[in-house]
Amino acid sequence: MTSPARPADVVVIGGGQAGLAAGYYLRRAGVDFVILDAQEAPGGAWQHAWPSLRLFSPAQYSSLPGRMMPIPADGGYPDADHVVAYLTDYEQRYRLPLIRPAKVQAVRRHGDRLAVDSDAGTWHARFVVSATGTWWRPYVPHCPGMRDFRGEQLHTAGYHGPEPFHDRRVMIVGGGNSAAQILAELSQVAQTTWVTLRPPRLLPDEVDGRALFDLATRRHRAALAGQDAPGVGGLGDIVAVAPVREARDRGVLKAEPMFSRITPDGVAWADGSTAPCDVILWCTGFRPALGHLAPLRLRDSDGRIPTDGTRALAEPRLHLLGYGDWTGPASATLIGAGRTARRLATEIAAQL
Repeated sequence: MTSPARPADVVVIGGGQAGLAAGYYLRRAGVDFVILDAQEAPGGAWQHAWPSLRLFSPAQYSSLPGRMMPIPADGGYPDADHVVAYLTDYEQRYRLPLIRPAKVQAVRRHGDRLAVDSDAGTWHARFVVSATGTWWRPYVPHCPGMRDFRGEQLHTAGYHGPEPFHDRRVMIVGGGNSAAQILAELSQVAQTTWVTLRPPRLLPDEVDGRALFDLATRRHRAALAGQDAPGVGGLGDIVAVAPVREARDRGVLKAEPMFSRITPDGVAWADGSTAPCDVILWCTGFRPALGHLAPLRLRDSDGRIPTDGTRALAEPRLHLLGYGDWTGPASATLIGAGRTARRLATEIAAQL
């Protein structure tokens, strides 16, 4: 027998950093809500990241509302395990109403409410906050010949450390922070080649996530005002955390242009040159995990859902949090998710 649907003012989908930040402010606003998390344990996507992954900002600048992240024992930038421990403590400290594992299959319209179907039951909500992030949708661009490659291909999401790659030839694809950090680690145990669409640019050593968050905030405000958004200009894209600086000083942060095709034994460039490899590691980013919202038919041609702030334009009962600047300045970061969640909770509480 199917259990009857349960009512709630707000259902938050996702128990990672964005979902917890939303829960904190919804509780402060006195709103009835529940958080459905597909994971078996606390920590969101951070529990699946490679152990040496480092934040781009110090702990003091990587905190959710109400609870400062403790400074790591080494005084450096927090790693993935440190973030998982912090998020675990955070949800317990505030006794947020989480249900896990509760994977949401679909959000659909049901009269004056939104029905949220999960493997833990169905909720009928006046508002839904989707905070599922991007980790669950790794993006790998199509490249001619990739099906013929006889070696191993994996994405950043499947990288769990350097141990399996000792003495192997690894082609690392991508010009962002993840690629630089993984290259710094793998170059110590493997023969690595780095390929990027354009020459990678390291930020100055004194510039980290704090400056990038301030920049994202200014860009968001300028866009809302119809003004030209400020940029980093020639500063760069990659934050020079300690492992990246060490790799730079070893001279390994040198990138080749992007290859044009993949061969059975490696890659080839348009000029006819080739390079053999055993592994192609795609550090090519992620896309928003929005499959559960498909019944609402809200996506545009770019795969995004048009929003006004966090509120979906075509379905005002739905809010999106933590997917990137289009759902709030730097909302995919710890500190950015908290600041955006505050505005989201205020808006929802005013409508209830």
